Amino acid sequence: MKAAASVPAASRGYDGGKKVPLRKRHIVTDTLGLLLVVAVTAANIGDRDAAAGLLMRLRRMHRDITLVWADGGYTGGLVGWCRDKLALTLEIVKRTDDMAGFVVLPRRWVAERTSQKSTDHVRLRYNF
Repeated sequence: MKAAASVPAASRGYDGGKKVPLRKRHIVTDTLGLLLVVAVTAANIGDRDAAAGLLMRLRRMHRDITLVWADGGYTGGLVGWCRDKLALTLEIVKRTDDMAGFVVLPRRWVAERTSQKSTDHVRLRYNF
């Protein structure tokens, strides 16, 4: 998410993949795509680092949720940490190596659709 000039530089980070200074949105949705928890971080904060606080908030606010689907950026020790500390099952939805081009991944499209809906609105596309 691009940040306007009025956004302090301290809250923006440089995304090496996109090669621009911006912020990242980390979202948790229900199976219908309704937002449950949102975190906005500087782009230089890793997905796993941002996910820890996001998932702790999810656990506090929605005690009945036991399974979370996430993309490949959230792999590693986060899966075990969720199981041990938060009693959450973090299931990673990955692409297989034989997939070529754009492929709709199971369950991941729900969060992608929600994220796209928010960027369809000009006021939500930039930080003012």
